[in-house]
Amino acid sequence: MSVQQDSIARFSFTNHDVRGELVRLQNSYQSLLQGHDYPLSVQQLLGELMAVTSLLTATLKFEGHINVQIQGSGPLNYATVNGSHNLELRGAARLTETPAGSTFRDLVGDGAYLVITLTPEQGEKYQGVVGIEGDSLSSAVESYFLQSEQLPTRIWLFADPAQGLAAGLFLQVLPAGTNTGSSFEHVNALAATITAQELYQLSTEEVLHRLYHEEQVELYPEQAVQFFCGCSREKTAAALRNIPLAELHNIIEQDGELRLTCDYCLTDYVYNSFDVEALKAHTAPSRAQ
Repeated sequence: MSVQQDSIARFSFTNHDVRGELVRLQNSYQSLLQGHDYPLSVQQLLGELMAVTSLLTATLKFEGHINVQIQGSGPLNYATVNGSHNLELRGAARLTETPAGSTFRDLVGDGAYLVITLTPEQGEKYQGVVGIEGDSLSSAVESYFLQSEQLPTRIWLFADPAQGLAAGLFLQVLPAGTNTGSSFEHVNALAATITAQELYQLSTEEVLHRLYHEEQVELYPEQAVQFFCGCSREKTAAALRNIPLAELHNIIEQDGELRLTCDYCLTDYVYNSFDVEALKAHTAPSRAQ
């Protein structure tokens, strides 16, 4: 069977009150990294962050967005991935210094936080914050679910910048589950044998057969995942309209132009004096450079 990259598949067990998801990323992961000069350890973390955000995005019961962010106290200031209900993701990271080590703890430091923000198109925003106490992103997200929703959760995350591949496996007790204790331990023990290369190279059906060939598993249709930034000249223009015109002209006089660069896709939006005058008249030219 062929391996479908940049996709997520949901599955459930007939005899266990547990749900699961499996995601693989290739083009979307490579697009997120393209043009950025991140150290390899940060590239790996962003791959894991992209995988887990896509896993969480697939659980949304509303139209809107989910943002998963690490606020670090080490060399990594923050890393963030945002996902929409239709599985469009973007992400970025910011460093205060070059990391001396390559582990998750080396990057984030000892006082880091995991912040998960849910933003429905209709309804109120919700934000949950947990301190990062473990030594992996997966353990931090597991702690979030245990503290905020009291739902036992296990997550396996993998990313290999050299291969341009990332993947993740997600298991969670159903909110209304009954036979959860031993069932969850059972499916977890089987899933714990999975390797990164198996997730990268085997199809979803092959992975589930390898792990759960003695279980009755229902597999749902796979959904496509893609990198999508969503930035535009119109959005930068809207932001610039909130800045006094004199201040915009001052920047252009000093630098010769006003250049805004998207943190996610690195697209440049360049404005001259004529452009900023047009902004204030709400007739900004729609050109990007």
